Amino acid sequence: MDLQNLNKIGEKSITYLYKAGIYNIESLLTYYPYRYEIEKPAQLPYANKDETININATVIQTSKATYLKRNLNILRIKAEANGLVFTIIIYNRAFLKPNLKPGKQIIVTGKFDPHKRVLVASNIRFGILTKTEIIPIYHSIKNVKPYMLTNWLNEALNEDVVLDDYIPKEYIEKYNFPSKKEAIKILHKPMNEQEIYSAKNRLIYEELFLFLFKVQYLKQQKNDNEAIIKDINMDKIEAFINNLPFTLTNDQKKGIDAGIKDFTTKKTMNRLLLGDVGSGKTIVAIALMYANFLAGYQSAFMAPTEILANQHYNTIIKILENYNIKIELLIGSMSKKEKNKVITKVANNEVDILIGTHAILNENLKFPKLGFVITDEQHRFGVNQRNILQQKAIKPDVLFMSATPIPRTYALMIYGDMDKTFIKEKPQGRKEVITKVKKESELKEVLYHVLEEIKQNHQIYVVAPMILENEEMPLKTVGILKEKFSEAFQHKVPIEILHGKLKNAEKDEIMNNFKEGKTKILISTTVIEVGVDVPSASTIIIFNAERFGLATLHQLRGRVGRSNIQSYCYLICNQDIKRLQVLEESTDGFYISEKDFEFRGEGDLFGEKQSGDMTFQLADLRKDQDILKRALEDVKTWITTKEYQKVTSYQKIIDEMKFNN
Repeated sequence: MDLQNLNKIGEKSITYLYKAGIYNIESLLTYYPYRYEIEKPAQLPYANKDETININATVIQTSKATYLKRNLNILRIKAEANGLVFTIIIYNRAFLKPNLKPGKQIIVTGKFDPHKRVLVASNIRFGILTKTEIIPIYHSIKNVKPYMLTNWLNEALNEDVVLDDYIPKEYIEKYNFPSKKEAIKILHKPMNEQEIYSAKNRLIYEELFLFLFKVQYLKQQKNDNEAIIKDINMDKIEAFINNLPFTLTNDQKKGIDAGIKDFTTKKTMNRLLLGDVGSGKTIVAIALMYANFLAGYQSAFMAPTEILANQHYNTIIKILENYNIKIELLIGSMSKKEKNKVITKVANNEVDILIGTHAILNENLKFPKLGFVITDEQHRFGVNQRNILQQKAIKPDVLFMSATPIPRTYALMIYGDMDKTFIKEKPQGRKEVITKVKKESELKEVLYHVLEEIKQNHQIYVVAPMILENEEMPLKTVGILKEKFSEAFQHKVPIEILHGKLKNAEKDEIMNNFKEGKTKILISTTVIEVGVDVPSASTIIIFNAERFGLATLHQLRGRVGRSNIQSYCYLICNQDIKRLQVLEESTDGFYISEKDFEFRGEGDLFGEKQSGDMTFQLADLRKDQDILKRALEDVKTWITTKEYQKVTSYQKIIDEMKFNN
C-alpha cells in the first residue's frame, strides 16, 4: 500500500522516508522502535537531582531561542508544576517555540536541580501524563519530526494492510504466537513489558525462520545444480603462481586449489572466501580469474565502491600484465560514451575480466561467455543486486569474498548453503600492528608519536565516532579533532575530514588525496573504506574506542599494516574497558570475533545495517540462540515436506533466489 494513502503526508516527507528505506505502508509498519522509555509522572520539588523524571507542567513564558553556533540552540521556558515556578532548558528544540504558548500543558523529561529551580530537559511533549506509559523510541529520520512519524504509524496501524506472514500455521499454533499484525501493533503501542517480550519473540522467530529457510533452500538447490565443467591447464596455473613477485601462504594455495576443484566438478561453485584484513584474498581471486580465462570464459568482479573497484583494477592489471588478458573497468563516474564503449567490448567477447561497481548491473550489459562472478565484501550487496549480475550467465561459478571475520561455528550456520575457505595466515613480510589502549590524558605521548611518523613521510588515520556535536553524548567529532590536531601541529600538516554525509565525488577526492600522500592526517568516521590500501599509512588513532565493538575496531585497525612498515593502533578511551585488552593481545580477527561475540553478540560483527543478507531488524544471533536453534529444527522439518511450495509468500522469496539455479 502506498505512503500517499496516509493523511497529512507530502511529497517531501515521502522522499525523506524513501531515503530511510521506507517505501510503503508495510515497510513503515516494520520500522520498529529500537528501545522503550517507561514514564510515570513525578512531583516537584521532591525529585532526585540525578534522576531522569517526567513532569506535568504548564507554560508561563517562552524566551527566544539562543543560537550558540550553527548546529546548537537553547530554548528557555518558564513553567509551573505543583505550585512551583521553575525554568526549563532544552537544546536544539527551537522549532517547538511557536507551540509553547502560555497555558499550554506539556510533559517534560529531564533532570531537575531544586536549588537552581532549573530542569534540563531531554524531551518535551504536549499533553498530560496521567499514568505509567511505555514510550517507543525510534532511530531518527532526517527532516522527519518524531511526532510526525508517530502520527503516520498510528494511521498505518488502522489501515487494512495485508502483511506476508512467513511462519507456517502449524508453528503459529505450536508456539501460541499472536498474528503478525497484532505483534507489530504491540511493538508500536505496547500496554506492558510482557506484551513487548511476546511480540518480539514472535517476530524474531519469523526473521530467523525465513533466513534459515533461504539457507536450507539454497543448500537443497546446490545439491541438484549441475555446472559446466571447465578444462584448466594446471601447468599454466603452477607457472603463474611461481612467477608471482611474492610467495603465497599455505592458506592462499588452499583457496586456489579449492576454487579450481569447483571449476572442474559437476557442481556450480558457490564459495565464501573468508579472510582477515590484509590476509591476501585478492590474489586468490586473481588466480581463479586466470584459470577461468584459460578455460575460455569471462569473469566479472563487483566491488562496493569506486575507490575499491579502481584499486582492484590497478592490482589485477599489474599482476596479469604479461598474460595477454583483456581487462576493463566499468564504474558510475565514467561518461556515457566510455561506458558504452566497455559495454560493446564485453558484448563482442573482447573483455576477459570486467571489474566494476553497481555499474556492472546495467541492463544493457551482456556477457556472451560469463563463467565466473566475484563479489567483494559480499554482505554489502543485497540478494536482488547479485541476482541481476548472476543472471547474465547460464551457470556461473560464484565466489563471495569477505574481510569480516566471524566465529567459525557462526559462519557454518549463516553460510550453511556455501562452501567455505578460511584464510588466516598473513602474507610474508607483514609486521603485526602494535596496539595500545590510552587515556585521553596520555594524548600528548600519542601526538609525539604522530609527529615522528610524519617526519618519516608516513600517514595517519584518526577515527571519530560522530560527525556533529550532541549535548547528550560528549563524544569526539571529526570537526573537534581537526581543530585539536591542526593546533597541535601548528597548522603545518595537511589534514582532511571524511564522513558519510559528504557527496560521493567529495569522498573519492579526499580518499584519493590521502592515497597519493597529499594529505598526511585523515580524520574520519567509520566510513573509511574496508580494503582501501594505503601502504604508507602507519598509525590509526581511534577516539571513544569504548563505543565500538571489537570486530569494528579490528576492521579499522586493518587500515594500517598494509606494508612492511611497523604500524600502530591507539585506542583512546577514558574508561577501564577490559575487552579492549583483547586487541592489545591479539591481531587474529577470528579470535577477536569470538571474543566480540561473547562481549556484544552479533550486532556489531557486520557494522552498521547494510543491504545484505545478514540485516536483521530484531534478531540478535547470540542473544536469540534458543529461538535460532528452534527455528532451524522447524525449517529442516518443514522444507522436507515441500509445504513451502503451496505458500505464495515463499514463492516470492524463491523467485528472488533463482540466480542459484
